[in-house]
Amino acid sequence: MRAPFRKMHGCGNDFVVFDERSGVLGFTASRAAALADRRTGIGCDQFISIETPPPGSNADAFMRIRNPDGGEAGACGNATRCVASLLAAETGRPHQVIRTVAGSLQAELLPDGRVQVDMGPALLGWPDIPLARPMDTLHLELALGPVSDPAAASMGNPHATFFVTDLAALPVAQLGPALEHDAVFPQRANIGFAQVLAPDRIRLRVWERGAGLTLACGSGACAALVNAHRRGLADRRATVLVDGGELAVEWREDGHVLMTGPVATTFTGEVVLEAWPA
Repeated sequence: MRAPFRKMHGCGNDFVVFDERSGVLGFTASRAAALADRRTGIGCDQFISIETPPPGSNADAFMRIRNPDGGEAGACGNATRCVASLLAAETGRPHQVIRTVAGSLQAELLPDGRVQVDMGPALLGWPDIPLARPMDTLHLELALGPVSDPAAASMGNPHATFFVTDLAALPVAQLGPALEHDAVFPQRANIGFAQVLAPDRIRLRVWERGAGLTLACGSGACAALVNAHRRGLADRRATVLVDGGELAVEWREDGHVLMTGPVATTFTGEVVLEAWPA
């Protein structure tokens, strides 16, 4: 069976997107991981399947998110924007509702071509992250080498944000793996390293759970802004500078976090599914 796909990205955070609304393609964890491999597969930060939404829901589609190791993720802001842009082009409607395992997300294609996603409310209680034990999520008891005292938030997936004074000098690729797997995170965590440049500008790099260091992390950008504002370091609205571009993030007074940024299709293609391990 030949299955068409799209390679897309948001600020360099890249995805392989398959459409399973007309039929199940049989993407097991191992097959998704094989296709996500950058040397022997198509290569991506996350593997995305667009599926038929659950009966009775008001969603336009269901989006299943898999990390490069094949494990499922609850949220991915940049992938949500990419899928929303596809659905908007397909339906002619700028507003889309996308269901994920973490809930439904509202997305809108803006006149300038960017896509805005309501990532839902930031969850700040220690069981919501989740953490392994009761702890103040504004000041986690966690340190490694030059970093310490992160803040935690859940954006449908767990995030810890370390605030640093010189991000360029930080060995992110060395610190990320150990922090991701620290025992305080029973489901592992996305680890953000943020330098607040101004109340409305934050420089960010994220070691993503199951994916490693990526050029952008939408949910990580949301968590960084939320945690920076909680610490009194930033306003409720800021531009988050990631390796692959810029994301506009706003933490509204009602608790919801809006994230806006560009999307792009890199190329399209087909794969013969039988050639990949099930």
